[in-house]
Amino acid sequence: MTLDRQYFQEMEAKIPRGKVRTRFAPSPTGYMHVGNLRTALYTWLIARSQGGTFILRIEDTDQGRLVDGAVDVIYRTMAECGLTHDEGPDVGGPVAPYIQSQRRDTYGHYARLLVELGHAYYCFCEKTESEEDSGEFDRAADPCRDLSAQEVEAKLAQGLPYVIRQRIPEGTTTFHDAIFGDITVDNSTLDDQVLLKRDGLPTYNFANVIDDHLMGITHVVRGSEYLSSAPKYNLLYQAFGWEVPTYVHCSPVMRDAQNKMSKRHGDPSYEELKAQGYLTEAILNYVALLGWSPKGEQSEQEIFSLQELVKAFDITGISKSPAIFDRAKLDHFNAVYLRSMEPQDFARVAAPYIRQSVKDPRYDAAAIAAVLQARCEKLTEIPEKVDFFDTLPDYDVAFFTNKKSKTDAQVSLAMLQAAIPVLENLADWSNDGIHDALMGLAQQLEVKNATLMWPVRIAAAGKLVTPGGAVEICGILGKEETLRRLRMGVEKLQA
Repeated sequence: MTLDRQYFQEMEAKIPRGKVRTRFAPSPTGYMHVGNLRTALYTWLIARSQGGTFILRIEDTDQGRLVDGAVDVIYRTMAECGLTHDEGPDVGGPVAPYIQSQRRDTYGHYARLLVELGHAYYCFCEKTESEEDSGEFDRAADPCRDLSAQEVEAKLAQGLPYVIRQRIPEGTTTFHDAIFGDITVDNSTLDDQVLLKRDGLPTYNFANVIDDHLMGITHVVRGSEYLSSAPKYNLLYQAFGWEVPTYVHCSPVMRDAQNKMSKRHGDPSYEELKAQGYLTEAILNYVALLGWSPKGEQSEQEIFSLQELVKAFDITGISKSPAIFDRAKLDHFNAVYLRSMEPQDFARVAAPYIRQSVKDPRYDAAAIAAVLQARCEKLTEIPEKVDFFDTLPDYDVAFFTNKKSKTDAQVSLAMLQAAIPVLENLADWSNDGIHDALMGLAQQLEVKNATLMWPVRIAAAGKLVTPGGAVEICGILGKEETLRRLRMGVEKLQA
């Protein structure tokens, strides 16, 4: 039975043309790992840097791997990262629907067209998925490849289950990738892959080619693990007489020199990085530089806002080499972003973490945030850094000894005994008031400022390392609590 070609003409007429169109096409199979996020970011940047259209497409044809809530994770991550899409399931567009399972009939039409064109065939053989996946195949042994049209019609009339397979021709296939250049493969190494499964759903390799063409996609960004599939994609485009999009295959993000990042090894997703105290802006900035580097005047620049990335991004900056995910480098990026925030913005994001350990409402979270901001790499460090405000730890008297500040137990005792009456008589309990009183006392005692400040800070906080110095800590604690703690320090030193 000959297909009605009008359907295909109408589909061609819908395709938007004339500008760059890119797509991010995740499978809703769980979480958004770093490699996924990088693909989404590069795809978005290509569209935005060239005044194009960015599309979100959900590839859910592998029904067995779908995870409840995974689509929500995709939407939430994209929105938080500012990777807005112009077309997609939730916003619609000229080539809807944008969910593959809702395009099921479309794939069947094109699979049968490919059979009619001689580039695919019905296969009625029983083959296990493991045989498909292993790569151990012998096309010549597949009797269905050479069935006559009449034999096929007879089997279809009997209602026999079938798949539709791509008919790989003899010879070689050459494809071009924007990163890796021209690659030629011998077609004898390619299998007659399944295009349409027995349940009528397409395989990933078929669906993404059909959808990319019908959605007018000009640039396809994906991981370099798909380089081996690219010749089969090319042959499909050529079989239909379609223009091949620009391929951009990105090398993997690695955990170390030998291992790719993976959920199985506990490598973090975007949401887990957020939960570990990293800012979205820092994550995006760092992920952008995992396998891409700016050129020209910006070649030494590391810190980029999303809009700066749009201006700087160029495909030619993507590297062939795998990128190693360096947690220390991400910490550095996060610290830079935290320290460059407006104080009120930092106070807002820090407040929930401060209140995890500082539950006493007398202590101002914004004041604590002010002393934290310059000394914080990750938000999750905050509770441990500031827990001494609520409860003075049971610290070691040895903390009072500091060579650089020229203090020991005896000196510290003298300093606290001198500081307590000065602070008792202080009317202006502000940072300036406390500072001036203690500086004046150090001058009067003829000691270095640090010799006085070290024991005051240790007694007030009970920690060797604190966000903020003695003045800021006393200011936040208030007069009554500061004096109580300093007197406890005296008792500890006298014991």
